[in-house]
Amino acid sequence: MSASLPGHYRNILIGLGEDPEREGLLDTPKRAAKAMQYLCHGYEQSLETIVNGALFASDSDEMVIVANIELYSLCEHHLLPFIGKAHVAYIPTGQVLGLSKIARIVDMFARRLQIQENLTREIADAIQSVTQAAGVAVVIEAQHMCMMMRGVEKQNSTMNTSVMLGAFRESSTRMEFLQLIGRSKS
Repeated sequence: MSASLPGHYRNILIGLGEDPEREGLLDTPKRAAKAMQYLCHGYEQSLETIVNGALFASDSDEMVIVANIELYSLCEHHLLPFIGKAHVAYIPTGQVLGLSKIARIVDMFARRLQIQENLTREIADAIQSVTQAAGVAVVIEAQHMCMMMRGVEKQNSTMNTSVMLGAFRESSTRMEFLQLIGRSKS
């Protein structure tokens, strides 16, 4: 852990008008720094390490979907969480990716500061580069604390983003994917 990170959290507490020496806050700067490092550990990961050669020969050329992958991220604008799920699909061309690797790729990018639109694109591009698939589709639906806890304070708002690459740009393939994940109205 960077030695200065707890000091920065201590200064934030002081800036908020708190006393970092009071009992309940004595270890808060260290705990907050440790939590932030965990929430952003995607910066310490690489696509190559996560995939780790887990590509397997397959004759399958039909859509592979991993739906409802939980994700937790931090918005780069307010450093507040957004929480949701990702639905990822690809059409193999001779090889398939190990199942857990898709969720790990989602986590790696989610554990970095960004906006949801970019997160969706990063996941799609990563799956495409690893699998060389005929097409990749990613849909993310998430609730953003920056809209729920502050600002407009809309508790039931959900943001949906999608990226469709290759064969998923064709209407019939796109519709099949959206129907299979239950989002045909999207």
